[in-house]
Amino acid sequence: MTPLDPVAIDTIFRQARTANGFLDKPVSMDLLKQVYELAALGPTSMNTQPTRYVFLQSKEARERLLPAMSPGNLDKTRTAPVTVIVATDTKFHEYMPRVWHREGAKENFEANAALASATATRNGTLGGAYFIIAARALGLDCGPMSGFDIAKVDAEFFPDGRWKTNFLINLGHGDDSKLFNRNARLGFDEACKVL
Repeated sequence: MTPLDPVAIDTIFRQARTANGFLDKPVSMDLLKQVYELAALGPTSMNTQPTRYVFLQSKEARERLLPAMSPGNLDKTRTAPVTVIVATDTKFHEYMPRVWHREGAKENFEANAALASATATRNGTLGGAYFIIAARALGLDCGPMSGFDIAKVDAEFFPDGRWKTNFLINLGHGDDSKLFNRNARLGFDEACKVL
């Protein structure tokens, strides 16, 4: 693998920030598809790909979400060009015969609910992280959020219970005037051990 150049690393990590407000600039369906297709290439265990994305673009769709939002997330969600519900598919294993190269994976997950649930949660979260990186790589700003009532979102958007909400991402072109100062990060010696 060839390392990315410093400008690309800046775009994805060093200069990228959590967006707290957005410019009044739409995000096209074509760009959303590009973000998904790039994010979908990220690795998941056994290529499970349990992450699902619901793009709330219309005012009406976002209005359905607002009753579940914490007060501090209301305005930015109301005005974001797109809010993404990052969810996990509890029956992701139904696709295993198509996405995994060995037989028996579907049956293995069906026979072990704890394994299926843990796999969906872990890899579904990875998919959401890949989505953020892909969106940044394609020029979008992201505001991931966990300040909302998951049960309300699930009841409103996933009443059959198959998909389960993980977290939300406001998506668009960020308004730099609404950025917070970057908070401290833990140092290597605080967060890492080398054995």
